[in-house]
Order: sequence, then C-alpha cells, then structure tokens
Amino acid sequence: MVDQQVRVPDLSTRPYELTVERVMTASPELLYLAWTQGLDIWLAEPSSVRMRPEVNEPFYFETLEQGNSRPHYGRFLRLEPGRLIELTWVTGAGGTEGAETVVRVEFVKQPRGIRLRLRHSGFADEAARDRHREAWPALLARLDERTATK
Repeated sequence: MVDQQVRVPDLSTRPYELTVERVMTASPELLYLAWTQGLDIWLAEPSSVRMRPEVNEPFYFETLEQGNSRPHYGRFLRLEPGRLIELTWVTGAGGTEGAETVVRVEFVKQPRGIRLRLRHSGFADEAARDRHREAWPALLARLDERTATK
C-alpha cells in the first residue's frame, strides 16, 4: 500500500472560525480516547459511530437533536495521542451546510487540570459559525462530566 498524503481542506474562501476553551478534569490520554474511540459516551448516538482513529481514515456518526438524527462525516488529519486531534467535520443544513470544516483539539497541561482548546475553522458564514459557537461549550461540558474521575 502506498502512503497517501493528507489533503487538508482549502479554507481560504471560508474565513469564519471560533475558539472555545475549557479546563477539564480528565487526563489528556482519556480525553484523546473520548474523541477518537468514545464519541458515543458524550456526543454521538450509541451504535452510530463508525470510526477508526488513523490519519486519512474517514468516520461517521449521528447526533440526535430534537428527535431528529443529524449525520456527521469527516476524516482525521492529525493524531498525536494525549496532545492533539485534527479532523474534518461535515454536517448538512443547520450545521456546516455541507462545508468541510476543520476541528483542531489541543490538550494543554496546566496546574489545575487540562485545558482543552478547540478551534473550529472553515465556516462559510457567520450564522453557521455562531450556531457552533453556541453548541461547543455545552458539548465540552458534557465531555468533562462524562470523563471526570471521581
């Protein structure tokens, strides 16, 4: 098998992005696993996740919003266990509007936990960006709650 170069989306015509940060209680290793192997414990509908955490590998999962299933597609661009995840993120109407956006998640150690820094780039308009700016904090809070060690 020939190594394939990772094709990063051209975001130059889609300049809208957001950054959200949250101090998390779980270890960076556990948070990394939650993003790459455990989406169904905090984000995705159980049994909907089709994901193999390898660079260039596509993935699929569904979320449930107000009784409606919302498909999510993407592929991994970069994976650095316990440190960084970069992936593409595509949803339909009311989400990314079919645009291939990029989500970068960094885990930064600090004295009182792990700072999760999420940057979501490549939105075609402010409305799509703002919908995600509203959604990500609640999703990260759920991730923190579900991965916290008691």
